[in-house]
Amino acid sequence: MKADKGTLRKVLHHIRRYIGLMLLSMLLAALTAAGTLYIPIIIGNAIDCIIGAGNVDFAAILPMLVRAGAVAGATALLQWLMGVINNRIAFNVVRDIRNEAFEKIESLPFSSLDKKSTGDTVSRVISDADQFADGLLLGFSQLFTGVVTIFGTLAFMLMLDPVVTLVVVVLTPVSLLAARFISRRTYSMFKARSETLGEQTAFIEEMIGNGRTVKAFCREDKAEEQFCEINERLEKCSLRATFFSSLTNPTTRFVNSMVYAAVALFGAIAVINGGMIGTAITVGELSCFLSYANQYTKPFNEISGVITELQNALACAARIFELIEEEPQIPEPDNALILSDVKGSIRAENVCFSYDPDKKLIEDFNIDIKPGQKAAIVGPTGCGKTTFINLLMRFYDVTGGTIYAEGNDIRSVTRKSLRSSYGMVLQDTILISGTIRDNITMGKPDATDEEVIAAAKAAHAHSFIKRLKYGYDTVIGEDGGSLSQGQKQLLCISRIMLCLPPMLILDEATSSIDTRTEAKIQDAFTKLMKGRTSFIVAHRLSTVRDADVILVMNNGSIIEQGRHDELLQKGGFYADLYNSQFADS
Repeated sequence: MKADKGTLRKVLHHIRRYIGLMLLSMLLAALTAAGTLYIPIIIGNAIDCIIGAGNVDFAAILPMLVRAGAVAGATALLQWLMGVINNRIAFNVVRDIRNEAFEKIESLPFSSLDKKSTGDTVSRVISDADQFADGLLLGFSQLFTGVVTIFGTLAFMLMLDPVVTLVVVVLTPVSLLAARFISRRTYSMFKARSETLGEQTAFIEEMIGNGRTVKAFCREDKAEEQFCEINERLEKCSLRATFFSSLTNPTTRFVNSMVYAAVALFGAIAVINGGMIGTAITVGELSCFLSYANQYTKPFNEISGVITELQNALACAARIFELIEEEPQIPEPDNALILSDVKGSIRAENVCFSYDPDKKLIEDFNIDIKPGQKAAIVGPTGCGKTTFINLLMRFYDVTGGTIYAEGNDIRSVTRKSLRSSYGMVLQDTILISGTIRDNITMGKPDATDEEVIAAAKAAHAHSFIKRLKYGYDTVIGEDGGSLSQGQKQLLCISRIMLCLPPMLILDEATSSIDTRTEAKIQDAFTKLMKGRTSFIVAHRLSTVRDADVILVMNNGSIIEQGRHDELLQKGGFYADLYNSQFADS
């Protein structure tokens, strides 16, 4: 329960922002309870006006019934207003928490995001937040009114008959003890259910996102088997949590029925004997007392149900706060520099980095790239080529050594100005849900239509875009919809043609494009790279022959560097790589 209390404190911290609405809700709860408690008094007085057959004071009863109807109408209106306010508080709190969660996702380092499945993160922000909102709303709706009703009915019953009231007070805590016993054991069950739901969401997202691969390798049956296993665990977790939480209601209702029966018995004796302690009560007052006894025990039943739901809500909230409280990326220094007038000078000195501290990757990495140079990075798979690009963009921070941009340690400059200095085209295409135009203008939202078309023409994407039904206004999904892999890559290249950044990073940028189009793109890149520092990650060594410097990597280190002809003459690692690709030519 320690984690539970910690989560509750965090929830209360977020609710504190709406203290004004909270106080208004509590006032309305008090007025609603007062109206609810006043109606039995009116009805009790009306019953006392019915003395016997043929002896009914209709003149006195009618105004009482009108008054009871007016109070009931006013109470209903106040309850509606309280519901509106409680909804506003609950959904505002959830909105704030969701905003914080999304802001944290935006500020999390890639090393943290890589350790979690996307589906689990999405489940925390969407599903867990929804369940938290439901529990919070239930708490606001019933908790305040229930507490006020309990104290109000207790006060009225004490005025009617203290002894019968004592019977109610002694028996009622039994329902609370039962509810507390059950709720303490349901928190871990609801937490397990939320975690399993996150696992299921992640699996579904993975299967949908990789549907072609699943079908290509005939893994449908295996995927279905895995899903069924997760789904069965979710069913068991949900059933177990729901079963134990559902015990609360019948248990408390049983206790409440005992209380009602005891009040009826002792109250009837009090009416017959003229009062248990000498204070006579009438039949109308007994009716009022029974109504109060029912109203007194009902909030206990509701509150016990609220407590159970709050266990689920707090379990969901704990998962959201776990995300919000993750260690963010290293903050920028207060005096961080803003790169301007970038020429393209990049230097790396004794750079070391590894994703796993126990597994070395990049060690003692040194380069010195002059402005306007075209640097090619080649080497076998897993040697650290793309990792170095991640370090250049500061998606990850070096664990040793320093990378300099324009003579400044990149850790001392703002990430925005650093990343804005690069134009990057990756082998993996990254598109967003929106129009073709939205995808091209990601780096330059204020671009004119003429600029967008010019960039698409330079990337040789204009012709296929015009063939689409709505041209540049065609809406595509995050995976590009029905576009081919090559067309998706041309869109990514169009972005760079539009932005014209001072430095370029091309990581197998033409890997999905046909040979004829690739030749045209390479020509466009050649023009684009003039005067711009460029980093080209390539497996096809034919594309890097004209590079100013070729960095040959193996096992995380640069083992050779120089121009194409120089490296061939050395007859080293690069020569072996090159000759292996063109052995049959």
